[in-house]
Amino acid sequence: MDKFKAMETFVRIVEAGSLSGAAGRLGTSLAAVVRSLAALERSLGVRLLNRTTRRIALTEEGREYLERCRRILAEVEEADAALSDRRLRPSGRLAITAPVMFGRLHVAPVLTEFLVAHPEMRADLLLVDRVMDLLDEGLDLAVRIGALPDSSLVAKPVGSCRRVLCASPDFVAAHREQLRQPDGTQPLKAVHFAGLDSGHEWAFARGGPSVRIPLAEVFSTNHVDAALEACRKGLGCGRFLSYQVREDLAAGRLLRLWPEWEPEAVPVQLVFPHSRLLSVRVRAFVDWAEPRLTARLGDERSQAGVGSLSTPKV
Repeated sequence: MDKFKAMETFVRIVEAGSLSGAAGRLGTSLAAVVRSLAALERSLGVRLLNRTTRRIALTEEGREYLERCRRILAEVEEADAALSDRRLRPSGRLAITAPVMFGRLHVAPVLTEFLVAHPEMRADLLLVDRVMDLLDEGLDLAVRIGALPDSSLVAKPVGSCRRVLCASPDFVAAHREQLRQPDGTQPLKAVHFAGLDSGHEWAFARGGPSVRIPLAEVFSTNHVDAALEACRKGLGCGRFLSYQVREDLAAGRLLRLWPEWEPEAVPVQLVFPHSRLLSVRVRAFVDWAEPRLTARLGDERSQAGVGSLSTPKV
């Protein structure tokens, strides 16, 4: 058995999510992939994958072995790249995940520019509003918003964004007195974007004890576009991340409320396995994306206190 080839086959099975998918990526037959995996498991004396007719899942031993295989393959790839011009011309396929709206507004344009500049590259961009396990899902890197738990992943900050309270001009006019400042005595008619906040109250603070305002939820959804539309229609106040409402604020469709009471900004980060595990193509994209995402988020910060983004007079 070619152990190196078997390790590569195992990694490709996990990345593709199926034996047949791995065969397609490797340009070989399904039977050859099955034989390679079986021989590898026999040589190791453990089962690496649990297989059913519908899906495959890593065993605990498989998860540990996958990480080691990726490290070995990445180091071999880097050793080859050191003797060629591939470092200047990255090739292969990238698998990236990001939140839906942030990915559409910022990651997709940066990734598109990268692919234009590197014609030998291909990419899969998965936009979902949930945290995905890079190892389990066969992903190379992620864009994540918010503080990260301790892990073996590397987080490279590219900027930050804020939680912004907004309402339509009509809603502000109809609730002028209540919206003068945070007051925890009255429930606030709210459009609740569940992807950002959980619970039934919002907290606000300005250098002292926080004020907790109970919510009278008129509409709740896990989809940001639906929540924004409900907020524009005047159903209630909504709390969103600053990049999600930038265009609406600039156009006057929404007004920003209580900016001096907003919570601390949350970080935006590129997240990937330890740098020793990075392939040339992943390193190339990280180096490309970091300054460009930082510039885009910097543009948003420059808009934070001007024009229609300022506190409305209520």
